[in-house]
Amino acid sequence: MNFVEYVDADILMVDLASKIAGELENHLLTQDRVSLCVPGGSTPAPMFDSLSAANVDWARVDVLLTDERWVPEDSDRSNTRMIKNRLLQGPAASANLVPFFKPGLDAHAGATAMSDALDAMLPLGVLVLGMGTDMHCASLFPGAPELKAAQANDAPALMPMTPGDGLEPRVTLTARVLAQASNTHILIVGEDKKIALNAAQDLPFDQAPVGQFLQQATVHWARS
Repeated sequence: MNFVEYVDADILMVDLASKIAGELENHLLTQDRVSLCVPGGSTPAPMFDSLSAANVDWARVDVLLTDERWVPEDSDRSNTRMIKNRLLQGPAASANLVPFFKPGLDAHAGATAMSDALDAMLPLGVLVLGMGTDMHCASLFPGAPELKAAQANDAPALMPMTPGDGLEPRVTLTARVLAQASNTHILIVGEDKKIALNAAQDLPFDQAPVGQFLQQATVHWARS
């Protein structure tokens, strides 16, 4: 694991956006298209603001989420809505969004419908992961009934997951998809996240799912 500490979160967001833009451009030097896979939530939103203005050939970039709540895109809880509002703006508006939510289908049927198409996009080019204080990443939650299947080497690309908050079901890219990414970044802010990250290095993957990706990742951290 490569660990990078920043003076503050503002500098982290700008620096990480610049690194991601460079990696996307490097991929596009040797291939027609590249995928950018990003988390939802509020933490990465300022980084998306910076990244959206980057000088990248966005028309050749496929943007997808690490995971999504199974809600329509007009819901306040939709990660896709946040991505549209914060990342797919300005120059980045020409990127190709790959949404997961399928109206009329439940999370299980929607994940099944998407998995083959996602397999055709692998390996992911640039991956950004978040992490919770419970050491989950994407929607790979410790204790989730589907976690073992989602961490299996033969898992489909996308699986439904039951979150512990009792709210809407989710879908998530599975561990074997995330592990194949060419460039992996983990974005965390706060002392509690650093403590959790350190703990994850000594725990089995079913207790700390993020640990499965630490060896391949650069972790970007700021205290606040």
